Amino acid sequence: MPSAGERRLFFGTALGVLLLDALTKLVAEAYLLRTTGIPILGEWFQLSLVYNPGAAFGLHLGVYSRWIFLALALGAVVLLTRMSATAETGDRLRQIALGLVAGGAAGNLVDRIRSPRGVVDFLDFGIGSLRWPTFNVADIAVTCGAVALAISLWMEDNRQARHEAASAG
Repeated sequence: MPSAGERRLFFGTALGVLLLDALTKLVAEAYLLRTTGIPILGEWFQLSLVYNPGAAFGLHLGVYSRWIFLALALGAVVLLTRMSATAETGDRLRQIALGLVAGGAAGNLVDRIRSPRGVVDFLDFGIGSLRWPTFNVADIAVTCGAVALAISLWMEDNRQARHEAASAG
């Protein structure tokens, strides 16, 4: 059972991601709505406003995509909050990782609730027609959080294996 401080770390991380994501999306919509994009590093990195009604990489499930992905994101936030509450005491990396993923999921969830156009994406990388799908701060948080969660789980497995080896030997 995590300490109160560790739970605050989870909620603080999630809230920080949610607020940063909302702020950057508001700025992106305000400045990019009437442009085809703003080059930052030539064509390699530019700011371009895109509304994504689907999921990652433009995955679309038909007319009900908005509601399906809204329900999945809501379920993910609930599950991640429960995972935080049952995490091992002292695993601050796990709390940060879960907070990153939950905050990112909540950020994109807010977009799905507020607009039928979809999630606001604006970070555009690529060269010419070879471009990575446009993404946002919430997507960065989910990705980084997932990697950190995998590391946390790997570290937990290593701790358990060492403990079992010490108990057996």
